[in-house]
Amino acid sequence: MTGDPVSWAALAPLLALFGALVNGMFGRRLREPWPGYLASGVVVLGFVLSLLAFATFGQREVGVSVRLWEFLPVAGLDLAVGFHLDQLSLLMMLIVTGVGALIHVYSLGYMHGDGGYARYFAALNLFIAAMLVLVMADSYLLMFVGWEGVGVCSFLLIGFWYRQQRNPDAARKAFIVNRIGDTGFLLAMFLMYRTFGTLTIADVNAAATAFAFGAGALTSIGVLLMLAAAGKSAQLPLHVWLPDAMAGPTPVSALIHAATMVTAGVYLIARSAPLFAQSPDASAVVAWVGGLTALLAALVALAQTDIKRILAYSTISQLGFMFVAVGVGAYWVGIFHVLTHACFKGLLFLTSGSVIHGLGGEQDVRRMGGLRRFMPLTALTALVGTLAIAGVPLLAGFFSKDAILLHTFASTLLADHGAGVLYGVLLLSATLTAAYMGRWYLLVFEGEPRLSVEARGKVHESPRVMTVPLLVLAAASVLTGYLGLPAFAFPNWIAPWLEPATATVGFAYPPLWAEWLLIGAAVLATVIGLALAWWVYLVQRGVPVARLASGRLATFARSGAGFDALYQQAVVGPAEGTSVALAVLDRDVLDRGLAASVTTTGVLARGVMLLQTGLVRNYALAMLVGAVVLLFVVVLAGVRA
Repeated sequence: MTGDPVSWAALAPLLALFGALVNGMFGRRLREPWPGYLASGVVVLGFVLSLLAFATFGQREVGVSVRLWEFLPVAGLDLAVGFHLDQLSLLMMLIVTGVGALIHVYSLGYMHGDGGYARYFAALNLFIAAMLVLVMADSYLLMFVGWEGVGVCSFLLIGFWYRQQRNPDAARKAFIVNRIGDTGFLLAMFLMYRTFGTLTIADVNAAATAFAFGAGALTSIGVLLMLAAAGKSAQLPLHVWLPDAMAGPTPVSALIHAATMVTAGVYLIARSAPLFAQSPDASAVVAWVGGLTALLAALVALAQTDIKRILAYSTISQLGFMFVAVGVGAYWVGIFHVLTHACFKGLLFLTSGSVIHGLGGEQDVRRMGGLRRFMPLTALTALVGTLAIAGVPLLAGFFSKDAILLHTFASTLLADHGAGVLYGVLLLSATLTAAYMGRWYLLVFEGEPRLSVEARGKVHESPRVMTVPLLVLAAASVLTGYLGLPAFAFPNWIAPWLEPATATVGFAYPPLWAEWLLIGAAVLATVIGLALAWWVYLVQRGVPVARLASGRLATFARSGAGFDALYQQAVVGPAEGTSVALAVLDRDVLDRGLAASVTTTGVLARGVMLLQTGLVRNYALAMLVGAVVLLFVVVLAGVRA
């Protein structure tokens, strides 16, 4: 570290790690809420350092490198541990520490009285530290350390309430599915070193530009990195872990979905932008996986009834939009949507947590309704988040989603890979987004209350320590969109800021009238989706949906598109059958067979022991008897001859 304030940001992960260690080792000796104060304080301090670095970075074209220490130096391979602070990493640090700090503060109220209070905050701090290492790493190897770190922390936090069997089951599911994606990351690193002779991100990106456009090595590395990203960011077909991750405390869901783990895959692609820009085939894989994920998850979200599970499928769908953005070469647009999504999705999860807290644990939206009159502040902030993610003009989600649609429509990088069709897929997904989020808000906060007797007696507004973060995130869900106004008519700050780290490639601006027409199409999609939700759930009180509830499409959507059943039959079932067969082999063949052989050997051993008396006269008698028997056999044989 130097006197440059930018380099001071390298302390942010260390501060979070310090909080995790103190709470992990001594937290049980501290009275509540001191473990929460410590955990929140170190993350807030990390945000201050990140903000200071962001403010003093200026217009630098080259990032600041902070070399920490040497690690396993071998000939020809530099494995030194270091951070690289540039426009992309600093913006991601602000998201992680900013939204993460609000979630920590919110947790002070949400986790009040929990028996694992200190353990919770220790794991939450460790999660922040691992994510910071991931986004600050100057090499793919160090990034992989953070990558695995957030995986471990997600396992700890999803299964936090481990006494309920479904929670550790969900944690194991997340951990195992992510290992599949991690295999892709490892293979990509092996191929990188074989191809480029280095794992330093800057060197790999520089070397990639010297390869032929569409080179096979670049495509292979890109597809493997996409496999890694699909696991961590819950894209088809490795998305199945994220809905079950709702088993953890609601602030954990907000942290995973908004600021940390699931954005790691998008960051990986954006950080490797020069490599993907040289491979249209790998970029097409990224974009089409994202587009299909966005559409399928939006359809499934329409049929869910758990207040958090709806938002989980919403996250999967919104991540699909981000992958389309980075897949078509609009890397800054993908990161812009990461920023706005962190605000409104963090807000939506925390408002759902406020509802669950206010209803004493109820999560079924069919047993809610009319909560606006009981929880006005939660309802107001939830409405802001709903309108933002739906893409209502002048809110953050509108600007970032419109930018994705525009760059998909005008992509030249994927001109031969169906960019126009992909635009149509996203437009339909945007319509469904507005519909399922309108449904979510109306079923929870509007109409007549459908509360159980128990919930009616418990319903209340959340305390200030929970509602203040909601207000801050609601404001951010409005204001962050103005960092990326349409450049053809307004000043755009975020695109030129990120350009040195993630320049846009493969994009041709359409005529001005076409851009306004595309904006109009995006607004129309939002209006149709919200109007449909309003008509079905407020005017018709859900009657049209009740008629379709037994249909094949509804059943398909409720089942999560059948992926869990498919994996149960294709993977889990055969694995369990193999385990049973091995158990039978171990118990009935090896154990019992070995026991039988041991018994037989014991009998023989005891028989031999009778012969081995140690008395010479007994041995002489045995020799005499043997000689007599042998002589008798020989004589008898001679007589017969």
